[in-house]
Amino acid sequence: MTGAIVAFSSMAVAGRAVSDQHDTFEIMMYRSFVGLIVVLVVVTLTRRWEEITRRSMGTHLVRNAAHFTGQNLWFYAVTLIPLAQVFALEFTTPLWVIVLSPLVLGERLTALRALAALIGFVGILIVARPSPETISIGVITAASSAIFFATTIMFTRKLTRTETVACILFWLTMMQAVMGFVASGYDGDIALPTAHTAPWLVMIGLAGLLAHYCITNALSIAPATVVVPFDFARLPAIAVVGVLLYDEALDIWVMVGAVVIFAAIYLNIWTETRKKRIA
Repeated sequence: MTGAIVAFSSMAVAGRAVSDQHDTFEIMMYRSFVGLIVVLVVVTLTRRWEEITRRSMGTHLVRNAAHFTGQNLWFYAVTLIPLAQVFALEFTTPLWVIVLSPLVLGERLTALRALAALIGFVGILIVARPSPETISIGVITAASSAIFFATTIMFTRKLTRTETVACILFWLTMMQAVMGFVASGYDGDIALPTAHTAPWLVMIGLAGLLAHYCITNALSIAPATVVVPFDFARLPAIAVVGVLLYDEALDIWVMVGAVVIFAAIYLNIWTETRKKRIA
């Protein structure tokens, strides 16, 4: 999980570093190109091309459209509001999974899941503190990105029933590279990487893959009740980064709201884990 914390923080810093020369569509396009190269090399070296199938293309398309949208919103948010606030709002993703799973996956919304979602949304209100003075496009985009990330998670669950990780990552990088190219070129102007932005764009691409790998690997080694608290360490870590690099003030209410959100997520995970043990 230390690798995931470093990866997510690096991606946020790199996103800010290139935002003055590349829009979010271009950032996503170059990120996907880097990721695609890595995936192609790994799949070739491990001889896993037979795993790359086309039987779930519709699900891949919906999943990647959701992730592409969410990641664009996330990159846009990191340029507008404090990094700690972006990460706090991003942590609401599991809560949106609870709310949307009955509609997308047909899962049952239990009383405890509903309670966890309710507590989590109280945390959102604490972080955002909605009022004409505090609500901004940055807060809206950061909160919206969590909804699209939740949609990504749900369709990933569907894909893992029939597809391998190699197949999912191949279509993730391939489809989003195309989406990024089309979206970047809609105005007829795609900014090419410069000596300044190229290293940052490579970092974004590598950090994205590393973060997903580290979290997946951590969940395969330890239960979610252990992994999630470590993942939550991303918030104080990025808050320190914001203070040191961007002179961002520490907002106590963002921290308080984030703790409430974390409590809601942990309540749901602990309940589900306990239920499985009893069964």
